[in-house]
Amino acid sequence: MKFLDLAKVYIRSGSGGSGCVSFRREKYIEYGGPDGGDGGNGGFVWAEAVDGLNTLIDFRYQQHFFADNGRPGMGQQRTGKSGEEIVLRVPVGTEILDEDQETLIADLTEVGQRVLLAKGGNGGFGNLHFKSSTNQAPRRANPGLPGVERTLWLRLKLIADVGLLGLPNAGKSTFLAATSNARPKIADYPFTTLHPNLGVVGVDNVEFVVADIPGLIEGASEGKGLGDLFLGHVERCAVLLHLIDGTSGSPIEDMETIIHEIENYGGFLAEKPRITVLNKIDTLDDEERAFIQDEIEDATGVRVMLMSGVSREGTTDVLRALREQIDADRLREKRNDEEPEPWRP
Repeated sequence: MKFLDLAKVYIRSGSGGSGCVSFRREKYIEYGGPDGGDGGNGGFVWAEAVDGLNTLIDFRYQQHFFADNGRPGMGQQRTGKSGEEIVLRVPVGTEILDEDQETLIADLTEVGQRVLLAKGGNGGFGNLHFKSSTNQAPRRANPGLPGVERTLWLRLKLIADVGLLGLPNAGKSTFLAATSNARPKIADYPFTTLHPNLGVVGVDNVEFVVADIPGLIEGASEGKGLGDLFLGHVERCAVLLHLIDGTSGSPIEDMETIIHEIENYGGFLAEKPRITVLNKIDTLDDEERAFIQDEIEDATGVRVMLMSGVSREGTTDVLRALREQIDADRLREKRNDEEPEPWRP
């Protein structure tokens, strides 16, 4: 399983090193006094969002992350070495949750964003710290503070501009394959898509990211089928693209099923801008297209667009409608893939 969007990790910061009880002992120096150094600090545990990752699969094979402890202090006023810190490198869009899977600790949405998960323990004071006018030869030192041990959950929500919704076999993967370089699995049976796929789509010299998630069925919010576990990946999208199978005998019921499931999911997902498209129109004649389109619009009051992912009929209009719903700061200029002309003198 190459895609993993939920992982449980155990972290522990380093404990501080103990302080040292030591006295200066040199020839001809009768009263050298205390010279015990402090212990080193324990290592911290950080989480950092890095570029180039889109799964938490690394945390399936390693769940325990322990930072180094601080070294104890030594004589001659030498401070112990601090423990090495540990950095958990996670994909952009990762949420860090407490053990209850509800308390949000951090949401890493930008490359380079860091958050402190566990602070290392402070090193203990050596006996040099306790020297005073009334106690010039202290024989005590502090132990280092223990590190922090925590159990955390990492949940990945992919960063995309458009999220695809629809029943199984509604043509979501076909649309993604037809409009981008992504190559998701396409077959004529339900639940072909088992994990989310991302594709970069270009239209009118701009690009945006489209996320394809496994299809929803009636009762997905109650755990039927693959459930609604993957709906979190479209929470960050600016607009939702709802595909309806034109070959289905009950397009209105199919549409209401998806709307009902995203409303049961909760949050603001149902309030996001949504574009409804009747897909697979290459199998319908003009009269059937118009009849089904009018039937859906009259029953729901929602404007319905026509498209075919196989013949690519209407895909450009759909992409332009999606572009209008995406903020300008999220769009990227389309890269020119043409080979530059060779240099000539």
